Amino acid sequence: MRAWLRMLLAGAALAATAAAPPGPAMDTHAIAAQRFGNDAPWYEGRIPFFESADPQIDAVYYYRWSLFRAHQRDLGAEGYISTEFLDDVDWQRHPFASLNDATGFHLAEGRWLNDRRYAGDYVDFMYRGGNDRHFTDHMADSVYGRFLVDGDREAALRHLAVMRHIYRLWDEKFDFAKGLYFVEPLLDATEYTVSSIDASGGEDGFRGGDSFRPSVNAYMFANARALARLAEMAGDEAMAGEFRERADALRARVLDALWSPDLAHFIDRYQVDNDHVKYWSPIRNRELVGYLPWMFDLPPDEARYAAAWRHLLDPASLAGKAGMRTVEASYPYYMRQYRYLGSAPECQWNGPVWPYQTTQVLTGMANLLDHYRDHGPVTRGDYMRLLRQYTALHYQGAGKDRRLDLEEDYHPETGRPIVGLDRSHHYFHSGYVDLILTGLVGIRPRADDMLEVNPLLPDAGDAQALPWFRVQDVPYHGHRIAVTWDQDGSHYGRGPGLALEVDGREVARRATIGRLAVPVPRAPAPSYARPVNRAVQLVRGNFPRGEASSNTDPENVHDAIDGRLWFFPELPNGWSSAPAGGEQWYAVDLGRPMRLSRAELAFFADGKGFDVPERYRIQAWTGQGWRDLAAPAGRPVANGVTHVGWPAAAVSKVRLLMRQRPGRAVRLVELKLYEPD
Repeated sequence: MRAWLRMLLAGAALAATAAAPPGPAMDTHAIAAQRFGNDAPWYEGRIPFFESADPQIDAVYYYRWSLFRAHQRDLGAEGYISTEFLDDVDWQRHPFASLNDATGFHLAEGRWLNDRRYAGDYVDFMYRGGNDRHFTDHMADSVYGRFLVDGDREAALRHLAVMRHIYRLWDEKFDFAKGLYFVEPLLDATEYTVSSIDASGGEDGFRGGDSFRPSVNAYMFANARALARLAEMAGDEAMAGEFRERADALRARVLDALWSPDLAHFIDRYQVDNDHVKYWSPIRNRELVGYLPWMFDLPPDEARYAAAWRHLLDPASLAGKAGMRTVEASYPYYMRQYRYLGSAPECQWNGPVWPYQTTQVLTGMANLLDHYRDHGPVTRGDYMRLLRQYTALHYQGAGKDRRLDLEEDYHPETGRPIVGLDRSHHYFHSGYVDLILTGLVGIRPRADDMLEVNPLLPDAGDAQALPWFRVQDVPYHGHRIAVTWDQDGSHYGRGPGLALEVDGREVARRATIGRLAVPVPRAPAPSYARPVNRAVQLVRGNFPRGEASSNTDPENVHDAIDGRLWFFPELPNGWSSAPAGGEQWYAVDLGRPMRLSRAELAFFADGKGFDVPERYRIQAWTGQGWRDLAAPAGRPVANGVTHVGWPAAAVSKVRLLMRQRPGRAVRLVELKLYEPD
């Protein structure tokens, strides 16, 4: 259908329903309380709320928001960033605990928050020195993807010069003779792949195996395309032309050189040349990474490329019983353990299911189903089946011990975690919220003033169909939108079909599942506050400094002012006192006087060894002794945030004085201090 006709029909739909009453709003307060307990206030007003006929998808959707929340690290004056691990790892960027390989997922999730600070701070951090290119990434594309949701032109263009600079730095990994980027699989965040294992003669594969990979070349294509679009927005036609040419040339080379007609798949070619493999030779097996080009719409809409998706559905190839194998089962070193041969297996990409690539493949599949004419063998039922398969991986244990805890990687036949180390709990190296909103719900963000929705649900009668769902409070171009699907009209009682709302008013409806688009004039993106937490200690030994009445191990003391806040029992976090009764205290030496007026306190309680204090007060050091700043009545909340205020005062040391319950210790997850707003 011609673009002008689509606009005309969409405008008619909008006009016809402009006076429609509000849709069936969810009780977001009750949902937040049910899903997040005492931490519910953080989520209310921030997240889009979702419900569907599949309670497991619903549960994982909200769990993924709690995962996002847990991985927001407060750096004080530098704002918030998203971390990949809750536990420290040696290869993260110190002292911030940042890694760039998962940034694309973090921003794809965070762009859907109504509070734009978290994604905004993270982008600022990464382009003010945070992106050290430790791994490959598609961050420029993710910045543009955020713009497609919030419509904030200024925020998207703020770091354009640095984005261009970082792109050009990757020339060190560009083979000018071949016109392609190459990378060691380890630095592509995928150690022990076919290229690295075979380059070692099957003996190892942690390092080495530099190859021209579909991943890095798809990322750099997407980043070049994003930079071209951003430069065009900025009026820099020279830069836009340069990066359009880069993107076009890279796409042509990927199609020409990395597509294997024999395997009907995108594959690696070796950049290394040694006794085991030869420069430019193709790898011998299909890998899941071969689907990454569809994540960025790189392949043409042709049957020969779409046929590659049959391997994903083939149990003899990439389709495990519990998830997507990262390499075919026919690979000679499939599931062989190299790193640790004993009882503690480590990260490998020679077969295990990784939420990382599962997210990428589902994103690519959603693109295929949404706007490619030739889907190959893939159907909407396949998308929902694989989404549900991925959803199931978020659960651990059985019976009363069943809990939500996403880990690093899984066995493709059993779905059980492989690594299982402390660092693996609640791992943020993937996406899920974005898959629900852009895939299942089908919100397709656009650069123009249109709202387009195309839910990827199969027709009624398919085992994977959903008879109803609703999402609301979704930020889009300065508005809040809602999408409702009710197959026969019986669930919400407002008639059958798919309905769109903008700012609480229904603006369009159709009777069947399918595409719906309406014009939505852009409004200014909401501004956001950036209060600075003055209690964060990034570098141990520097100010601010923590002090405590008991359990004074430096790491234990530091954990209460490290900018990290979560309440997952599997991974303790915070200063834990001795369980002795009576008074305990935790103090922060700021190193200099600061004018403070409020605090945020987060306590963990498990109904066993840890409980919140019976009474507490906040005090300031006067030079001769401690005086009360605030002595609230009642107990602080457990597994949530307690806000305490007082008349602004200049203080250099603050102490939290607590009376513990007999036989119970206090775990102070985080103490934050703020200046007056």
